[in-house]
Amino acid sequence: MSASASVSASARTADTVSSPAPVLSVSPVVLPAPGRAVDLQIRVSAPVTGSDLPIILLSHGQGYSNHLSSLNGYAPLANYWAAHGFVVIQPTHLSSRTLSLDPSTPGAPLHWRSRAEDMTRILDQLDVIEAAVPQLLGRLDHSKVAVAGHSMGGHTASLLLGARLTDPDDGTEVNLAEPRIRAGVLLAAPGRGGDALTESVAESLSFFLTTDFSKMTTPTLVVAGDKDTSAHLTVAGADWHADPYVLSPGPKSLLTLFDAEHGLGGVSGYDVAETTDENIERVAAVQRLTCAYLRSELFPGDSAWQEARDALTADANPLGRVESK
Repeated sequence: MSASASVSASARTADTVSSPAPVLSVSPVVLPAPGRAVDLQIRVSAPVTGSDLPIILLSHGQGYSNHLSSLNGYAPLANYWAAHGFVVIQPTHLSSRTLSLDPSTPGAPLHWRSRAEDMTRILDQLDVIEAAVPQLLGRLDHSKVAVAGHSMGGHTASLLLGARLTDPDDGTEVNLAEPRIRAGVLLAAPGRGGDALTESVAESLSFFLTTDFSKMTTPTLVVAGDKDTSAHLTVAGADWHADPYVLSPGPKSLLTLFDAEHGLGGVSGYDVAETTDENIERVAAVQRLTCAYLRSELFPGDSAWQEARDALTADANPLGRVESK
């Protein structure tokens, strides 16, 4: 059973989640990581007040900028989510340009396995993080955890949510699903492998070839732009980014943003040059709808997601549509 709605002009300025709170952001917090090329650096952002705060693990993408692919990126999302009651934890993955690792480092260039393992390492050390940021001590709800990721970060998040792939080095099925994660948001995430990939990606990033969403059972909101053709990655067109919704079992929701390209209006940073579709209203819609979705998934009975969807009505110039299964 599915349902759909449109993002209307009247809904664009409405915030159905809560009023924003001041945000505390601390970085870098360094977590010891034996066996990793370097220790794990994270940024932690949280509202200055409140207790029993849910957690969002935010995985950065790659892109062309030097610092967006690190704990310093994605401020439009991290700040908004933190201002609306979440603790947002952003790692600098080994694929980050800021680390300048030797290209021969195991797992290079994108370190797909290490990226997912970073998130498990963070969950294993939440007590360490609280001790390192005394303002957070005793304020985190370790039972309410979500993961979000943009682009390559969406691939990382999908693995944590239950997607599988075959390790191109040894041929084994890889299962990195993290049972402590209760919900997810995939933003412009990669889709299926096989003949949907460009020849260059199939050859150079062969781990993409075997992506399988059939076991991605964790509740997830997939966000895709209908102009995000990602021609350097796929021959399947913009629909490729909806694959995590189409090819996975429910419960899932899909937010399709009209005229949106890979930056989804500018989620990776404020006024970044690589955003080809800069649009403040589009970013606001992503902020509002993702926040509402995660709040309702992590707090059963919370009406934020339903209220956000109820606010989406037909409009002559809609920003997008939502469907669910």
